[in-house]
Amino acid sequence: MSEPLAANLTSTILIAGQIEILREVGFILQLFKKDIAMKSNVMSLAVSVFFGCLILFPIISSAEGAEAAFTLKQTIVKAIQANIGLKSSQEEIKAADAAKKARQTYFFPTFGATYRYVRNDEEFISPEVGTIIPLNEFHFSTTVTQPLFAGFSLLNQYEISKLGLDTALINEKLTIQNIILNAKTTYFLLLKTQKLRNIAMDTVTQLEAHRNVADNFYQVGMIPLNDLLQSEVELANAKQALLIAKNNLNNAEATFNVLLRRPINAAAEIEDIVDYTPFEKDLDYCFKEAEKNRLEFQITDLDIQTTEKKLALSKKDYYPSVNLQGTYLQQGEELDAQGGLGVFGDPSGWSVSVVASWDFWEWGRTNFGKEEQLSRLSQARLRKTEISDNIRLEVKKAYLRTQEAEKAIVTIEKAIQQAKENFRISNERYKEQMNTSTDVLDAQTLLSRTMANYYNALYAFKISKASLYRAIGQEIME
Repeated sequence: MSEPLAANLTSTILIAGQIEILREVGFILQLFKKDIAMKSNVMSLAVSVFFGCLILFPIISSAEGAEAAFTLKQTIVKAIQANIGLKSSQEEIKAADAAKKARQTYFFPTFGATYRYVRNDEEFISPEVGTIIPLNEFHFSTTVTQPLFAGFSLLNQYEISKLGLDTALINEKLTIQNIILNAKTTYFLLLKTQKLRNIAMDTVTQLEAHRNVADNFYQVGMIPLNDLLQSEVELANAKQALLIAKNNLNNAEATFNVLLRRPINAAAEIEDIVDYTPFEKDLDYCFKEAEKNRLEFQITDLDIQTTEKKLALSKKDYYPSVNLQGTYLQQGEELDAQGGLGVFGDPSGWSVSVVASWDFWEWGRTNFGKEEQLSRLSQARLRKTEISDNIRLEVKKAYLRTQEAEKAIVTIEKAIQQAKENFRISNERYKEQMNTSTDVLDAQTLLSRTMANYYNALYAFKISKASLYRAIGQEIME
């Protein structure tokens, strides 16, 4: 009997027991109402309630302490919530958004202020003019600068920051797709190791039973010693295989717990999935879906656009830069930049100017920068072609693995019943001494290998199918 079936049967029996106890209590209460003087009814009521509490208490306690098994969908949702890489991607989005907002501010005027103190070695006073060089000078000025033209660099830098934000948003979606695939793979691998552990346990049980039969036959002289020794050796090998299967299961549970950021030694209870849905689409459909859905294509397009903007940015020094600047100046011999005669007779003033600057000779620096970005642009376009080829190869490999595993499932399903019947017949014939111990061991090995091959094929199909959905860019919870 499988573990899920046994658990369901146990739950059903316990619930039925609770209902039966409640019915009995209700029936006794009715009797108690009819004849309150009957002490026997009172005693029966007390005894029923007492034993009912004894039965119900451990059931309720175990129900409160038990943790519900994870479904595949719950595993995926929990993995997305717990993933550190996704949190890093979200922080990258915040950083890219801040960078875009910072670049946007370059279009607006900037305000600045300067306060300067000068101490001269001596004061110089002219009889005609007055103070020419005071002993102490205090200068305060404010400046407003508005860029008018910067060789299109401000616009290009802003566009680059916008493309960086778009890339960060797509990378977040790409991270989620990878998490979904990782969660599916981890889930199905855990199921597979559970099944292989169960097969190993069944194998040990069957071989122990066979060893006991062989020992009885040997004690009465019906078989030679080497038959018994062969049974002992196969049982020892099966126990070693069971130990390995348990270790594999422990490792799979640890991987599952790390995926969900749970305590690494926590029990990993997951819902069993033994059915499967064939993948009925053809390879051309997969190629078209990949070209339409794969986020990597969008990222490469954004990379190309970013490089084009950087190419335009590298040409900014071909143009002069023009700024509008307004300045207010106040100066004097006191801390508040006021006071004083002569040179400070007019202590404040303002000015508005348009400043154009152009470095027209830099030994080919601008041209070399442009050539660099042209090469970067060629690299980005080549990278898109390479990614396209790799995606098509990834889709085809995932498709072929899915088809292979699906065909293996159909083939092995037919062999399971045959292997079970072969083992049963061999075991019965051995008990009648019509078969040798080798025949039984061979039949048992065949059955174990067939069951293991089935579950290997089943979960290889599910993992390959999940990889295929990822390869064509579909986020399907299956």
